[in-house]
Amino acid sequence: MDPTGAEPTSVHHVVAMPFPLQGHINAMMSLCKLLSSRKHNLLITFVVTEEWLHCIGSEPKPDKIRFASIPTVIERAKAVDFCGFYEVIKTKMEAPFEQLLDQLQPPVDRIIADFELQWPFGFRTRRNIPLASLWTMSASFFSALHHYHVFTQAQPERLPLHFIDHGDEHVGDIPGIPSTHVEDLRTVFHENDPRGMEMVLECISKGSKAQYLLINSVYELEPHAFDSLKAIFPFPVYPIGPAIRYLEFEDEHSSSTTTTGDNRPDYLKWLDLQSAGSVLYISLGSFFVVSNTQMDEFATALRISGVRFLWVARGEASRLKESCGDKGLVLPWCDQLKVLCHPSLGGFWSHCGWNSTQEAVYAGIPMLTFPLFLDQVPNSRQIVEDWKIGWRVKRSELGNEILVAKEDILQLVKRFMDLESFEVKKARKRAGELKDICHQAITEGGSSHSHLDAFVNDFLQGNNH
Repeated sequence: MDPTGAEPTSVHHVVAMPFPLQGHINAMMSLCKLLSSRKHNLLITFVVTEEWLHCIGSEPKPDKIRFASIPTVIERAKAVDFCGFYEVIKTKMEAPFEQLLDQLQPPVDRIIADFELQWPFGFRTRRNIPLASLWTMSASFFSALHHYHVFTQAQPERLPLHFIDHGDEHVGDIPGIPSTHVEDLRTVFHENDPRGMEMVLECISKGSKAQYLLINSVYELEPHAFDSLKAIFPFPVYPIGPAIRYLEFEDEHSSSTTTTGDNRPDYLKWLDLQSAGSVLYISLGSFFVVSNTQMDEFATALRISGVRFLWVARGEASRLKESCGDKGLVLPWCDQLKVLCHPSLGGFWSHCGWNSTQEAVYAGIPMLTFPLFLDQVPNSRQIVEDWKIGWRVKRSELGNEILVAKEDILQLVKRFMDLESFEVKKARKRAGELKDICHQAITEGGSSHSHLDAFVNDFLQGNNH
């Protein structure tokens, strides 16, 4: 659809602007599909950079969602330089986005923007356009960062990042943050570039400017964090997660024409041949690059283990196929939600990105947690300690590489996929319980379903805060 083409004037025209990284784009698109399923007089223009439009522009989407693009201000390959990438997004995207707003027809009357973009907050006052902000990570991480920011603002004599990173004696007494979450922050700040953490805290400091805050999580999974945020902020906070592709997955799953047939990918046909709960799925995300040395350790251990596995190794897939033997598949990409929901899946070795974490919960799959970056550290703690649906992978650091030796991988994988183990049975049972909680939340009358309906009413019907 031509983004400048005429549309009926009765529609609500919502522009959605995600942060230009895959996890953020996936969450925003899932939210838009959920919204389009709720509202008939709704048109959503989904704005991405030209680079991302090339990647996702041909993907299926509802008729009420159309794509528009702005110039690519920085290539996603540069995302490995988190600070440089973040700074360019912060300073260079606003002008072309605002120019696009002037061109779109019908006139834009609502904006949903990724919370981390920051600059859309100005449109609320400058253009008098209601603005909703989408936080794509956990409520717990948002809450911890917010309370930490408030604490440091009240402690002007302290350097905000320095004292948590160097073991200040008062660091465990931050109001609103449990001690375990403080340890998460210490790890996050220690293992990431201080400039990047300053940027994250600057982003969090803009939280009070929000008008509507959507959080990509389920209330029942993080009730204390949500209650804390709702008590702090004067604007509504909506737990609307999981913002994953469950609508289209459920539609396809219920269709008799798509459950069988030659059009299914080979990896799904391979999964059909495996026994129930026997396959370990491995994916370490698309952002952080794991060293070749670490990948080779994975390959050797998987070959020796005898465990059935499906490993998404992205650009390394072709190189690693021969090293892994014949017990599994090594792929550059797969439909992760379909894989996780397949009955042959028994476990997920994950980097603990929030989208992956929510997909695992939705599918009822226990996890081996291998966090690599930012919020993945507290996500790992939630998975292991709060939800009790996984085990933490112990890491050792050798130089600049995060390394788990093949001997440790071998032992861990064999234990984790032992169907007769009491410990494994317990984790799988608990994962099934969280799956039920998640599915209840998204059914009619459930918490996420109800919060999304409330948001539609407040935001699209013009109730302002």
